[in-house]
Amino acid sequence: MGRAFEYRKATKLKRWGHMARTFTKLGKEIAIAVKAGGPEPENNPRLRAIIATCKRENMPKDNITRAIKNAMGKDTSDYKEVTYEGYGPHGIAILVDTLTDNTTRTVADVRSVFNKYNGNLGTTGSLSFLFDHKAVFTFNKKDGMDMDDFILEFIDYGVEEEYDVDDESGEITIYADPKSFGDVQKHLEDNGYEITSAEFTYIPNDLKDVTDEQRETIDKMVEKLEDFDDVQNVYTNMKPADVDASEE
Repeated sequence: MGRAFEYRKATKLKRWGHMARTFTKLGKEIAIAVKAGGPEPENNPRLRAIIATCKRENMPKDNITRAIKNAMGKDTSDYKEVTYEGYGPHGIAILVDTLTDNTTRTVADVRSVFNKYNGNLGTTGSLSFLFDHKAVFTFNKKDGMDMDDFILEFIDYGVEEEYDVDDESGEITIYADPKSFGDVQKHLEDNGYEITSAEFTYIPNDLKDVTDEQRETIDKMVEKLEDFDDVQNVYTNMKPADVDASEE
């Protein structure tokens, strides 16, 4: 498996430890999707993708249904997607994805954590070169599926040649240009692939080694950032403890 897969697996395993918080953040994404495309998943591709991710993260069906119903009565028109960038302790690069209706509040919250841990919040785009922004799809492999033929077919839809196969589940993870998200999702669905997760993510170009003590400090900072309701995801270029050096 590739380094990108191992990095995502390690960071997701950590995030799954905060299930209630994850459900809250997914609920907010559902609200945005419903406002943009309506409450019917069959007519709303983005909502279908989020529901697939909800199921993968073991969000109960009742929670999903309730989130869709609640979204019908909420005003989410003022929500903005903002990514904050900066350096944390020990020179670790950090991206903070937020979904907020009050950027003044959100930037103050994010900056307070950077300051507490002797970090430095930078300007937009200052650290984006250290990460690749990708659309990521995970789906169940079909019997007799030829990956070379699959990639050849999907490359016109923005899918990269790199892919990963989870030997335990048999699921396949592919990566694509974020601008191609809708096209890739539609083509997968039209061809009968069962999508189990669809999302946007940032993957660091190079992972940075840290000591156990340094990792503990950075993990605490990330947890503080994740505590804010406006924060959807936090990405770093710190090598996760679960990633083997051979994957670099």
